[in-house]
Amino acid sequence: MMSLYRYALQNLPRPLLIRASYVFRLFAPLLYRGNDVECPVCKRHFSKFLSYGSNQALRQNVLCPHCLSLERHRLLWIYLNQKTNFFSKQHDVLHIAPEQCFHERFKKLKNITYFTGDLESPLAEYHFDLHQIPFDDNKFDVILCNHVLEHVEDYARCMRELYRVLKPGGWAIMQVPIDYNRELTYEDKTITSPEEREKHFWQKDHLRLFGKDYPQHLEKAGFKVKSDTFVKNLKPELRQKFRLQNEEIIYLAQK
Repeated sequence: MMSLYRYALQNLPRPLLIRASYVFRLFAPLLYRGNDVECPVCKRHFSKFLSYGSNQALRQNVLCPHCLSLERHRLLWIYLNQKTNFFSKQHDVLHIAPEQCFHERFKKLKNITYFTGDLESPLAEYHFDLHQIPFDDNKFDVILCNHVLEHVEDYARCMRELYRVLKPGGWAIMQVPIDYNRELTYEDKTITSPEEREKHFWQKDHLRLFGKDYPQHLEKAGFKVKSDTFVKNLKPELRQKFRLQNEEIIYLAQK
């Protein structure tokens, strides 16, 4: 079964993978019954999480078998609960590339008007290219756009578009994979093959690898950025239980 899971993970197109996951979620939790790890998003306990990632960067014990959250989703869920008013204040929210673990839960929130957008995801209500967002200026109070900007052709233009549709006083979280050993973002348009992109940028559909200068790129688009090492405030035993990445920084981008 695990070999089939890994094959699907590496080879199925993303829209098909999303559809197949609904069947996968029916039986996967039964195979991982236990109490060694916990998902704060769906509140379920398991013996372990599933592996996830590209062939070059396969991570063990990270994918929740029930809601399909990854370590970054679980950290963001805790951050939104503890450090923001996302769940308590009225918001117009734009969620780009909505993750399954969040999509179902955010749709049920009474305090937000929820807009979802993606180029092709079956979860998205609106389908559009992030380089040209089909919404008016200053429309949204909150924008979530995580692990998207490493995929787009012109990330600076997409950042400016996200800034444009965010209301003054609004905030956005736009996490990306970051190599914290790299000072500057690495981009080379001559690298085009899936194999070489995975080698250089960690995944076959990534077009760049962001470095520690990532918040500076957000600032160039107009955002005021607060870097929050929130994960380090959590107890070590909790970080282990939730299987969080100890080095991830949350970048809160404000207009």
